[in-house]
Amino acid sequence: MVLVNDTVSGYIGTDIILHCSFVNPLPSVKITQVTWQKYTNGSKQNVAIYNPNMGMSYLPPYRGRVKFQSPSYRDGTILLSQLQLEDEGAYICEFATFPTGNRESQLNLTVLAKPRNHMDETTKPLVAVPASNAKVVVATCTSANGKPSSSLSWETKLKGESVFQELKNDNGTVTVISQYLLVPNREAHRQSLTCVINYQTERDAKTMTLNVQYEPQVSIEGFDGNWYVKRADVKLTCLADANPLPSSYQWRMANGSLPDGTEIVNNTLLFRGPVTYSLSGTYICEAKNAIGSQTGQVEVNVTEFPFTPTPPGQHERSATSMFSMAVIGGIVGGVVFLVIVSVIIFLLVRRRHHTFKGDYNTKKHVYGNGYSKAGVAQHPPMAQSLQYPEDSDDEKKPGPIGSSSYEEEDDEGLEGRKLGPKYDDESKRPYFTVEEGDRRGYGEDRTLGYQYEPEDLPDNLVPQNDGSFISKKEWYV
Repeated sequence: MVLVNDTVSGYIGTDIILHCSFVNPLPSVKITQVTWQKYTNGSKQNVAIYNPNMGMSYLPPYRGRVKFQSPSYRDGTILLSQLQLEDEGAYICEFATFPTGNRESQLNLTVLAKPRNHMDETTKPLVAVPASNAKVVVATCTSANGKPSSSLSWETKLKGESVFQELKNDNGTVTVISQYLLVPNREAHRQSLTCVINYQTERDAKTMTLNVQYEPQVSIEGFDGNWYVKRADVKLTCLADANPLPSSYQWRMANGSLPDGTEIVNNTLLFRGPVTYSLSGTYICEAKNAIGSQTGQVEVNVTEFPFTPTPPGQHERSATSMFSMAVIGGIVGGVVFLVIVSVIIFLLVRRRHHTFKGDYNTKKHVYGNGYSKAGVAQHPPMAQSLQYPEDSDDEKKPGPIGSSSYEEEDDEGLEGRKLGPKYDDESKRPYFTVEEGDRRGYGEDRTLGYQYEPEDLPDNLVPQNDGSFISKKEWYV
């Protein structure tokens, strides 16, 4: 058996070893020769030969670049130096034996080529043109003559786009090209642009910084809104963001020439002497560079007295304090409201507790001229004396002085009841029982009166504000 590596790879210009050995030979087998061949287009081409009797032989185009490392009957390993792309292909290691014939194995050699990577900035100046959306190439990234081909990508904060192109060379290598395009603008100036090249397991990054030219963007500082009469040492400064830097600054006023006592130093307008009302007006600064020019302006107002603005921190604290007070006020108001509601509910419950609203079967009412149905807070005047009929064996009913006896109505109604002679006309009687009042419709428009002496009440009864009385057991429940 002949043993070789199935696949071997190496980079152009490097050396590579092709292993080959003969294993487990029979004692009767004799090795007569070791031969390396390259298989190309269906034919075999000799590369190197080792014969124990004749020595070693190397054939072109490999002569001078190939040799046996330790030739023997069992080892046919060779060293191939200065790899070239043309060396790639299939190689056969063959052992000639006697009397069993030839034994061989094949391996594949792959030649790799590391690409040459570089990134170039465009040779044309990048100029930001106002109101233009034309995209231009700002950088080109190239990975040339690689085998296998590389992969390219871009890393940046710029808002652009990339295009890719892949070229296959005659020698089997590949060149990959990528361009990055964007609309030149002021925000792109000094932004970084990185091309990332990945080849096999290697990562290569190329970075550049863009140089975008644009006209000035002008602003004026120095007026703080507090220029007052007799204030000293005031000035206005013209600030311009531009690439290249502004070559000149020009000051003027919108309504005429500059006031007396002004002086221009570079980009600063100095005012000599104290502030006067004559300094009020609109000041304009124009900055120029090689790309163009732009202006900025500021309106200056002069006041009679200085103005001391509230510090931002104090204003924030005041707003916070007002918010806190509003929150506290809301909480206190809510608590007071709950207390008031609680007191009202307590009073209502207490009043209901002292006014019996239960079963009127437990109360004893008489209708009379003593107490209004509206509910007076005190008892009406009491009768001076009470007289009961002598012929009544039932419960004694109070009556006016001088009245005759009457009979208590039976359980069925008032039919069996007789009035005294003085009150034969029932409509003239000063009082009625509850049942009589209900039947005659006097319950709502007749007044009530107490026709009993307080000292005559049983101990287990309690009088009520509406003219009734209930048992102490029911009252305290």
